Amino acid sequence: MQTIFVQVKCELGQAYQVAAEVAEMADRVSEVFSISGNYDLLLKCYLDDGADIGHFVTEHIQTLPGVKDTFTIIAFKAFS
Repeated sequence: MQTIFVQVKCELGQAYQVAAEVAEMADRVSEVFSISGNYDLLLKCYLDDGADIGHFVTEHIQTLPGVKDTFTIIAFKAFS
């Protein structure tokens, strides 16, 4: 399983609508956080090993109405 975090910048006034849309992707998006700073949302995503991360982000996240920009972080190891 691959873990990625995607920061999402939304069009003005669209963060809650985008968050609701992303939350419906429960098979791949485990958590959606509202955040402050340059981006509006932080998504914690789990993808199958070998899944194309770029395809997931560009086809499933960036194409959602209200998404203006994304920034993807690939996680290697969880320390907990």
